[in-house]
Amino acid sequence: MEIRIATASDVTAMFEVRTSVRENHLSYEQLAERGITPESLPDMLTGSGRGWVAVDNGDVVAFAMADASEATVFAMFVRASHEGKGIGRLLMIEAEQWLQAEGCADVWLLTDADLSVRANGFYRHLGWVDDGIQEDGQVRFTKQLTKRTLTPSSNTHTHHPSSME
Repeated sequence: MEIRIATASDVTAMFEVRTSVRENHLSYEQLAERGITPESLPDMLTGSGRGWVAVDNGDVVAFAMADASEATVFAMFVRASHEGKGIGRLLMIEAEQWLQAEGCADVWLLTDADLSVRANGFYRHLGWVDDGIQEDGQVRFTKQLTKRTLTPSSNTHTHHPSSME
């Protein structure tokens, strides 16, 4: 398993992951209605934005995206076949470390407010705090980034299965 910075060449695979998830599923059409298209995504990976992909045997199986200008993690998705393996945690660590390096101390994210959606427990487990339901029905989570809250990642950005437990 390798965690690396996403590039424009990963966009198709990132869309495949995003549209394959069981919870918080959105189709290509629904994503396009929100302004997220294969054409717009590369711009979200540069400047104040950054993305990371988890690659297993040459296939992108998960990704995360963050924006330092907004101090937010705005995407984190794992293929159902790779859930429960610690990949999401590794991606969140990468995103949080990058946001902190970019000067963000207080960060936020939005996710489905449905308590049956596993993402809610996942974010709480990683130290995110429920900040309430938003007008659009999503729950906002916040986190203060400090050196104590972030687990160091490998300098090579390569993580082996034994390190994901």
